[in-house]
Amino acid sequence: MAPGDPAGRRASVRGRHGKLSRERVLVAALGVVDAEGLSALSMRRLGSELGVEAMSLYRYLPGKSALLDGLVEALYQEVEERLAHEGGSGASAWREGLRRVAGAVHAVGLRHPEVAPLLATRLLGVPLARRPAAVLRVDERILRLLHEGGLDAATATAAHRAFTAWLLGYLLVDLRAMADAPEEADPELRLGLHRLPAGDFPLLRASAPSLAGRGGEAELSAGVDALLDRVTATG
Repeated sequence: MAPGDPAGRRASVRGRHGKLSRERVLVAALGVVDAEGLSALSMRRLGSELGVEAMSLYRYLPGKSALLDGLVEALYQEVEERLAHEGGSGASAWREGLRRVAGAVHAVGLRHPEVAPLLATRLLGVPLARRPAAVLRVDERILRLLHEGGLDAATATAAHRAFTAWLLGYLLVDLRAMADAPEEADPELRLGLHRLPAGDFPLLRASAPSLAGRGGEAELSAGVDALLDRVTATG
């Protein structure tokens, strides 16, 4: 088949698993990063994963920067899927809704630990109005829930800022590299804190049992409640 043949061009955008789409490309990119780390991701590696030439992918994502932004979009789409069946009613429904948002973001971040840091770094360079719809819909959901809780516009905006900042910080702390020797059962040995001079870092060494674990959903929900209690008390 001649290189200029239209049928040949159509065939070039059919991957190993069928016709390509932006969503399929992003799902494959997420899989590569989950399995091999962010440093492994390139258009060439992604093309190999999909069974197409790397150049075929540029019609869906114009470069590495767009690909990284697409990973953020893919994570937020997973958050939306988790929230799709959100329910609840009554005066406390808005609080439960915000707990659900926090739980969904946290769960998706833990599922994709190599991608989660991009939630902090990539959005720094993307103006609000140019962010993917999936990202904006989560922000819209948070603001709607805060308004449903009876907060005025200014207080809801401040609460949104506090909520999103706290949630991202909580996720990144839960994901931070802690284990020095994962095979060790003793928390102090697992974190390598026994190497620290006891006289200089007594509190870190004593905190080994709690530092060795993650905060988890119970601590997450408690933090959301504490934040909302403060907002409603001053709102």
